[in-house]
Amino acid sequence: MAVKGVLFDFSGTLFRIESVDSWLRAVLDARGTAMGRADFERYVQRLTAAGALPGGPHPQRVPPHLTAVWADRDRSAEMHRQAFTGLARRAELPDPGLCDALYDRHMTPEAWRPYPDAVEVLRGLRRNGVAVGVVSNIGWDLRPVFRAHGMDGLVDAYVLSFEHELQKPDLRLFRTACTLLGHDPSDVVMVGDDRHADGGAAALGCEVRFVDHLPVPERPDGLRALGLVAPVEGRPDPYAS
Repeated sequence: MAVKGVLFDFSGTLFRIESVDSWLRAVLDARGTAMGRADFERYVQRLTAAGALPGGPHPQRVPPHLTAVWADRDRSAEMHRQAFTGLARRAELPDPGLCDALYDRHMTPEAWRPYPDAVEVLRGLRRNGVAVGVVSNIGWDLRPVFRAHGMDGLVDAYVLSFEHELQKPDLRLFRTACTLLGHDPSDVVMVGDDRHADGGAAALGCEVRFVDHLPVPERPDGLRALGLVAPVEGRPDPYAS
């Protein structure tokens, strides 16, 4: 297969959200809210169990009153915020305003880190003339994150679920992305970390390759290992047999 285009998922594929404790600490510091160590650790545990951090640990349990909005959370900005602030309220934080402040924090570029090999792989694809798209189940505009990290110029098209009122694995999202790249799905690879959502591209005819959704330090070369980009001349290929 001659790869002419590559679609990437966002969270857990190109970028990783900060940890729950870093997330909470950043919001408390920004609001000038003091909190003892024991209380801080307790709220971190509660927020983690609740799954309140988008892109972070999944909820251990979604309460019945949030089941419907949770299922469709990526179809609109309103439902996305409602779902995650609703989960944050389960942590019974000392200040109700923290729920919205935490949600707002996760949309900032500072809350996200690119994986170590993300820029290298995107630059390699651009160098080789391969079109790049980002297809994400998300409830907010992630383009500022790419701009802040100097990666927006390496992406040709964004297809975000909330802008189309569709969620992966809906084939229409992948089809739209392939159309924007100007390539037939059979010439496009989808890269993601979710075998259900991202794997849906296979039904359209895309090849699908997966990476592990791990903390940034634990996945230094997951994208590079996919073999999407040939090694730069003079640089050894660590994956050559």
